[in-house]
Amino acid sequence: MSGQTELEDLFRPFGPVAIKRMFGGHGIYADGLMFALEAGGEVYLKVDAESLPQFEAASLPAFTYETKHGRQHSMSYYLLPATAYDDDEVLKHWAALGFAAARRAGSAKKVAPKKAVAKKIASKKAVPKKRKAASGTTR
Repeated sequence: MSGQTELEDLFRPFGPVAIKRMFGGHGIYADGLMFALEAGGEVYLKVDAESLPQFEAASLPAFTYETKHGRQHSMSYYLLPATAYDDDEVLKHWAALGFAAARRAGSAKKVAPKKAVAKKIASKKAVPKKRKAASGTTR
């Protein structure tokens, strides 16, 4: 499972998805949120503290990769169960878990307020005002 069309077909029962190439694999998005990824021909779903117990109960492994220093790094994505490839209801259940985790993660991120950019105002040299002579005085 590595082509964009194959991934769109796989997730069709869940709903429309957008597929974006990334790091030799694909990010799978729904409503602008990345809820799944494809790497090495395998599909992984986003997890969080709320959904993790279901993935662990199903003995599904986490997505890991090796860093350039040889260390294993784990991400918050777990393997899609094999039964989901053949059963639309199973796919919808697991995809919904991944999407809900992505939605919770998206709402938990606090957007930093934009810093105001100080505009440079072109300064004009002040022209001294002419003084009016006091009325009624003579020189």
